[in-house]
Amino acid sequence: MPILIGCSGWSYNDSFERGGWVKVFYPDAQTRKLQYYSQFFDTAEMDATFYEKFYMYMTKETFTAMTRGTPDNFQFSIKVPETVTHDKRLDVSKGAMALLGEFLEKISPLKSTNKLGAVLIQLPPSFTVKEFRNTEGFLERLPTGYDYAVEFRNPSWNTEGPWEMLKHYNIAAVMTDSPELDRLQFLSEPIITANHSFIRWHGRQVKPRYNYLYSKEELKPWIDKVKQISSETAVVRGYFNNHYGARAVVNALEFKQLLGTGLTEKEKTALEHARNFFLRPSRQSTLDRNLK
Repeated sequence: MPILIGCSGWSYNDSFERGGWVKVFYPDAQTRKLQYYSQFFDTAEMDATFYEKFYMYMTKETFTAMTRGTPDNFQFSIKVPETVTHDKRLDVSKGAMALLGEFLEKISPLKSTNKLGAVLIQLPPSFTVKEFRNTEGFLERLPTGYDYAVEFRNPSWNTEGPWEMLKHYNIAAVMTDSPELDRLQFLSEPIITANHSFIRWHGRQVKPRYNYLYSKEELKPWIDKVKQISSETAVVRGYFNNHYGARAVVNALEFKQLLGTGLTEKEKTALEHARNFFLRPSRQSTLDRNLK
């Protein structure tokens, strides 16, 4: 079954020293980033929709432009706005479902062109299993016809009930690789709750977060997991969220390679070029200082 590997986001305009992707992955600041990115990956996760300061300016035309700037087989997984998950906390009595409906309407150009991957519902770390009923009340009202995925970020969800709930509604439990202090190691095991699956690699560093480059040895255990998950679901969508300094690009390309997906010469060149940035200690120390 398809295994789609990509990055969480693509519009990182700064230089490497400031945590961006310019010169590391993108040739220069003027590069049309999504168009360039889609030459190397067939999927991307869009996180900007989560942040109200960005989302409020997005229109249907925003997503129409995204469909035009990517190949026919490209997929976007889109994160639900924070107004739904963090402000309204999935509470239908406070208008959470109405806000979700507005969101789905806004991103409808992706769905109508078959470029919508999963709809990611990321819960806040303060959202515990005590809000189980509230969560189910929201999930049971979700419009059909979408691949939904829920990311739990509190260890209290490590119990059987949530998985059964997600199975009932065919919603994927997001599997993650996260820093040890998050206490979310249970999400690093294969969890199949739907006919599709979703994985996010966040890196293993708490501060500065997402400034972490996985070694190949750290990625290898995930290969067998992903192959197992792939045998049980119709599609695996996996995204590297360790985005500082284009680490996600390096690890996503390496992961594709480890899966046995032969990289093109263009992909090999991009990977080698990006790797070289991490072989220069002065560059790394500059990046660390800027992220503190």
